[in-house]
Amino acid sequence: MLLTKQNIPRWSIFLIDSLIILFSVILAYLLRFNFRIPETELITLPKILCFMLGVRVLSFIIAKTYAGIIRYTSTQDAVRIFLVILSGSILFIISNIISYYFINHKFLIPFSIIIIEFITVIFSMTTFRILIKIAYLELLNPSKEKINVIIYGAGEAGIITKKTLDRDAGTKYKVLTFIDDDVKKIGKTLEGVTILGYNKLKNLLETNSIAHVIISIQKLKSEKKKEIVDMCLTHNTKVLTLPPVARWINGELSFKQIKKIKIENLLEREVIKLDEYKIREELTGKNILITGASGSIGSELVRQIAKYSPKKLILIDQAESSLFQLEIECYEKYPSKKFEIVVADICNKVRIENTFKTYKPEIVYHAAAYKHVPMMENNPSEAINTNIKGTKIIADMSVKYNVEKFIMVSTDKAVNPTSVMGATKRVAEIYTQSLNKNKITRFIITRFGNVLGSNGSVIPLFRKQIEKGGPITITHPEITRFFMTIPEACQLVLEAGTMGKGGEIYIFDMGKSVKIVDLVKKMVKLSGLTLGKDIQIKYTGLRPGEKLYEELLNNEENTLPTHHPQIMIAKVKEYDPDIISKEIDELIELFIKQNNFEIVKKMKKIIPEYISKNSIYEQLDKLT
Repeated sequence: MLLTKQNIPRWSIFLIDSLIILFSVILAYLLRFNFRIPETELITLPKILCFMLGVRVLSFIIAKTYAGIIRYTSTQDAVRIFLVILSGSILFIISNIISYYFINHKFLIPFSIIIIEFITVIFSMTTFRILIKIAYLELLNPSKEKINVIIYGAGEAGIITKKTLDRDAGTKYKVLTFIDDDVKKIGKTLEGVTILGYNKLKNLLETNSIAHVIISIQKLKSEKKKEIVDMCLTHNTKVLTLPPVARWINGELSFKQIKKIKIENLLEREVIKLDEYKIREELTGKNILITGASGSIGSELVRQIAKYSPKKLILIDQAESSLFQLEIECYEKYPSKKFEIVVADICNKVRIENTFKTYKPEIVYHAAAYKHVPMMENNPSEAINTNIKGTKIIADMSVKYNVEKFIMVSTDKAVNPTSVMGATKRVAEIYTQSLNKNKITRFIITRFGNVLGSNGSVIPLFRKQIEKGGPITITHPEITRFFMTIPEACQLVLEAGTMGKGGEIYIFDMGKSVKIVDLVKKMVKLSGLTLGKDIQIKYTGLRPGEKLYEELLNNEENTLPTHHPQIMIAKVKEYDPDIISKEIDELIELFIKQNNFEIVKKMKKIIPEYISKNSIYEQLDKLT
C-alpha cells in the first residue's frame, strides 16, 4: 500500500541505484572471466569498484536521476539515464587512456568490463523504474476494474493521448486498441497496444464494453467524424476529442482537456481555402472600421483581420461591457496592433461622422444589426432605426469620406422575408446596393444563415435546457435551419469582400439544411441521456415572423458562380437609387409616429415579396 499512498523517498531510489552499480560491476567481472575471477583481478577489484561507484554516484547527484517520481517514468527519464550512464562510461574510457599512455601502460579497467557494466546498469535502472510504475498502476487500478477505451488515430497525437491516460492513474482507463485508416500501421503494436483498421470498430463496439472512443486526429474530415459519432451513439459509447495543440498546457496534453465531442464539431465542414495573398493585399496597411465589433460576427472579424496587419482597426459598438472585453482581448493577443475603441450608436449621425472624419477608414465591415426575429417583430420601430437608418448612416458616410469598400453582413432571412427583422435587412441591402452607382465606394453584400455559437443561437439554449433536465423546446417538428461556424462565416466574408467589384450580393454555400429535432436528438445522446426517459421534447409552435424553412435566394433570383466553390453571386432586381432613397427616407420618418402597422405597411410596399407569417401583421397582406 506504500506505493499507492505516497512517493518512494528519494534516498531509497538513490540507494537502490547505488546497489545496482555494485551489482553491475561484480556481474561484469563474473561474466568477463567466466565466473572465475583471477586472483590478480580480485586484488584490484575493491579499488576499481570504489572508483566506478564513486563516478556513478557523483553523476547521479549532478543529474538528480533519483529525483523523479518513479510511477510517472517516461521516455524522457530513460533518455536521461542513458546519457548519465554514457557520460560515466566515457570517463572510464578516458581514465583507461590516461593510465595506459601516461602512467603504467596498463588499462585501469578492462574495456570489456566497461561495456558489460554500461549495458547492465542501463537495463537494470530502467527495468527497476518500469516495474515500479507497473506495480503502482496495477495496485491502484487492477486491470479487471479498468474502463475500456479506444483511441482513433495511431499517430503522434494518439501516442500522446495514450501516455496521458497512463499518466493519470486516477482515470482507471485501459486502451483496448488503436484504430487507424493507414494500412501500413494495421496489425502493428504501439505502446504495447495493437492497431486495428477502421472496419473493425463496429465489431469492437458490439463485442466489448467500450466507455469512450477518443478521436485523437486533429484534422479529421467532418464526414468521417460524423460517421464515427453515429456508430458510437448507436452502441451508447461516448465520443471524446482533443483540443487543438495550441491550447495544450505548456505544450503538454492534460487528461482534463480531453472533452466530450460537441454538436458544433459535427456541424463543422471542411476547412475553407482562402486566397490569402489577395486578402492580405486588400487589408494590410489599411484603416479598417468594423461596426457591431463586439458581437459574434464582428468580434471574429476583428480577430481574423488583425492577422493581416492593418494600419488601424476602428471598432464601433454601443454595447459597453462586451466592447470592453474585446478591448482587453485585442491588447492581450495583438499588442503590436493599433486599435481605436469607439462606443457609439450607429444611428447617431453626428457621432458616426466624427468617427469617419477622425480615423478616415478605407474599408468598412458593417456587422451591427438587430437580429432576433420574435423581438424585432414586437419592436418594428427599433428594427428600422438600427437595421435601416443605422445602415444608411454608415453607408452614406462611407460615400462622403471616400471609403474604398463597404461590406455589409446580411442574413438569409432577407430572402422572401416573413418577419420584420428579415424585411429591414432586405431594405438595408437594397439601399446599400443602390449606392454602388456613386462609382467611388464599392458596396458589397454578404448573405448567410445561422452561425453556431452566435448570440441568440439555438444550440446554447438547447444545451442549457438539457443541463436543467428539460424540457427541450422546439417550435415545430419539421423546422429546419442552415448552420455555419462563426470563423467559417467570417472567412467567407473576407473572401467575398476581397473579390467584390461593387453591387454584388454574395451568398454562401451553407451546406445541407439541418432538421432541428434531429439536432436535438443527437445532442441528447451526446449528453448520455435517453430521449423520452431522461428528458422530453416540447413543441411550442412557430414564433412571430419565424419561417419553417430558411432560404438563401429569392424565387426570382438566380446565381452566378465565382472562383470560390462556397461563394456565389445572387442576381437580384435593381432599384432606382433616387426612388428607393425617397421611399426609405419616408420609412425612417415613420419612427417618430411609433405606429408599428404603418411601419410594416411601408416596408411591404417597398418589398412586395414580404409576406408575414405567424404574425399580427398578416392582416396587412390580406388587404393587398
